[in-house]
Amino acid sequence: MSTKSYTKTRFSANDAALALIDHQSGIMQLVHDYSPAEFRNNVIALAKLGKVFKLPTVLTTSLGQGPNGPFIPEVVSMYPDVPVIDRPGIISAWDDPKFVAAIERTGRKNLIMAGVTVDVRLAFAAMQAVDAGYIVYGVIDASGGLEVTIRESAVARMRDHGITPINWTTVAAELQRNWGLPTGKDLGRVFHDHYHSYGLLMDSFEYKTANVVKKVS
Repeated sequence: MSTKSYTKTRFSANDAALALIDHQSGIMQLVHDYSPAEFRNNVIALAKLGKVFKLPTVLTTSLGQGPNGPFIPEVVSMYPDVPVIDRPGIISAWDDPKFVAAIERTGRKNLIMAGVTVDVRLAFAAMQAVDAGYIVYGVIDASGGLEVTIRESAVARMRDHGITPINWTTVAAELQRNWGLPTGKDLGRVFHDHYHSYGLLMDSFEYKTANVVKKVS
């Protein structure tokens, strides 16, 4: 088992898969280290990256017909052809053979993973994935905690297990690499809508550019 906190190579749209674990309307209420709006924003933004870069994507829920609630609809609607794997009370997604089989079918060894709770839903599956030979990037700002200390402890535990903690905007930049690539326009829209300070920058620049063009013409 590797315990280094870095990887020698970068992931790319050609060798990475996305796994979103238990971002359900009921259990998301356990997240308090981010506001509900901020956390939902981050999860949706990460899901949109999967669409922009055409990443094989796996969705799973735990007791989706029970108190944990359904996977948030914005994400499900993005992936109409991806079945949501509902686990009958299995806490770690990696303990569910259906989830593991779905990961294996992606054919990718770099896993970008987020779970509704950083200390359980992300950490458990991520550590087991590393043990199974995958390189795992845990998206911390799309994985919540009851409070900040829990998040910090979970990140430390995962880092010791060889998982690289990352945030969704860094995932975006690592996948894009060059704004001149064809995905740049769609990624710019994701940044505009979900990376709000960057969106304001874009609005300011577009307004200024439009005024310059108007004066020239």
